[in-house]
Amino acid sequence: MDSMQKIGVPLLAIALFLGLWEALVWVNQWPNYKMASPSDLPPAFWKFRVLFFEMGWQTLWRTVLGLALAVVFGIFLGMVMGFSKVTREGLYPLLVGFNAIPKATLVPVIALIFIGQHDFNTVLMAFLISFFPIAVSVGIGLSTLEPEYRDILAALGASKFTIFRKIALPKTLPEFFGALKVSVTLAFIGTNLVEIVSPHGKGLGALFLSGQTNSDYPLMFAVLIALAFLGIVLYYAVVALERTFAGWAERTPG
Repeated sequence: MDSMQKIGVPLLAIALFLGLWEALVWVNQWPNYKMASPSDLPPAFWKFRVLFFEMGWQTLWRTVLGLALAVVFGIFLGMVMGFSKVTREGLYPLLVGFNAIPKATLVPVIALIFIGQHDFNTVLMAFLISFFPIAVSVGIGLSTLEPEYRDILAALGASKFTIFRKIALPKTLPEFFGALKVSVTLAFIGTNLVEIVSPHGKGLGALFLSGQTNSDYPLMFAVLIALAFLGIVLYYAVVALERTFAGWAERTPG
């Protein structure tokens, strides 16, 4: 029953959203060149089905790779900040300042520095936009580690690695997965920034730009739905990992 509810409720919410969207277009009598409706999307998906698979794969693998790099770098940076107060105080303002920069302004800069390296530029932007939440969550989780647990294990002869593995790592997992859920959506934003702002004929962002150039609004909205679908799939992949490695931290509302 519980598993059926977890599947049924999100599907019902999506169905209600699509129904309201369709009703909004129908009531206002908007043509599809002004606002495409959900009923306009299946023909667009079918007409460009090959491109959707090809471009969707291009967007997905770049996003996943950028996110994976963000996880590795974010955990490392978070550990450095979490275990060293001086380093944390020195790096945190720099990270906050960098994160405040609109990432769209970095796209032409990166494109000029790495001319022609389209895949690299796209992965780099996905990485740059998504590592910050992970680094901050890990750093805060480690910096707030209860000192008495660490002192007791150290007094018993435990090494720093053992203390990290037994106490610090489990404590930071809930914060880490919470940040990773945010980073998933940010990584897609980074990928599509490069695909749209600096187009090179690859990815769903380039397909969206093609629809805009040709005034094919059903195609543009179909691309947006495809991006949302990929984001949901990747999000629930993170949820599955969270339940596997940090399911103990989940609290059921009373």
